[in-house]
Amino acid sequence: MKKFILTFSLAAFATLNSLCQDLKEVALTEEWLQKIEKLAPSKTNFPFSEKKKILVFSLYTGFQHWVIPHTTEMIKIISKKSGAFEVVESIDINQFEKENLAQYDAVVMNNTCSKPEHRNLFWDQLNIEQDKDSVSLMSKAMELEQNLIDYVKNGGGLFLLHGAVTTQNNSMDFSKLVGASFDYHPPQQTIHIQLEDAEHPLVKHFPPNGFVHVDEPYFYKNAYSELAFEPLLFFNNSEIKDQRKNQELTAGKTYVAWIKSEGKGRVMYSAASHNAQSFENQDLLEFFLNGLQYVVGDTPD
Repeated sequence: MKKFILTFSLAAFATLNSLCQDLKEVALTEEWLQKIEKLAPSKTNFPFSEKKKILVFSLYTGFQHWVIPHTTEMIKIISKKSGAFEVVESIDINQFEKENLAQYDAVVMNNTCSKPEHRNLFWDQLNIEQDKDSVSLMSKAMELEQNLIDYVKNGGGLFLLHGAVTTQNNSMDFSKLVGASFDYHPPQQTIHIQLEDAEHPLVKHFPPNGFVHVDEPYFYKNAYSELAFEPLLFFNNSEIKDQRKNQELTAGKTYVAWIKSEGKGRVMYSAASHNAQSFENQDLLEFFLNGLQYVVGDTPD
């Protein structure tokens, strides 16, 4: 066992050298799209009876992740190639009106980062679009948030990627829906991502010893302390560099991805990935496809 771990460690850090040299923004070119198309799974791992309709929502008011358009295209590619999903793209918050949400089997929140001042994406955008007093705007923002919560409880799916955890970051109701709120992240670095249960159907295609990934290691707060979800991926806290001095964790682990049920619906969160280069990992593409199937109810409970 010791020899196996050492071999993996040396291979991981050799991989890191090439990964860290390639963290610059990647242009969304036809060549890149063709590369992802070639790597994407050709079929789903779980049977489905009919194509599901999903909303990929990519509005941001806070930090702009350069990977947003790449993520949308990646989801469109794995959806089309597998034949499992019809994708609708939007940045219009009117999609969160009850009658609009009702047309979708799932909503994918693609790095929907809110501004630090309020950490409320809906309020941020309403404040841009409407000339109303702050009380009215906040009331409407809370209504849209509740619409999303009710949508999931009534059987809708919700898949949140990376910065989407900050969408309504100060709302405990949203934190409980998602499973966490964002606290902070150290700088990007190599992360040895490991599997909580190597036999879990959503992750069993990964190497059993995990994989090396370059990303921002996210730490969480609020509902995260309850761990009211089923963990899928994690990193060891002791391996993360440049943590906050007054919050440094030298033991235990932090989860990178998880799933949870909420009423009749399902939720999945994945912190990977901040970089489009990660989509060149076939295992991650398969993981995202599995995740989409999970939130629409195609996978076993």
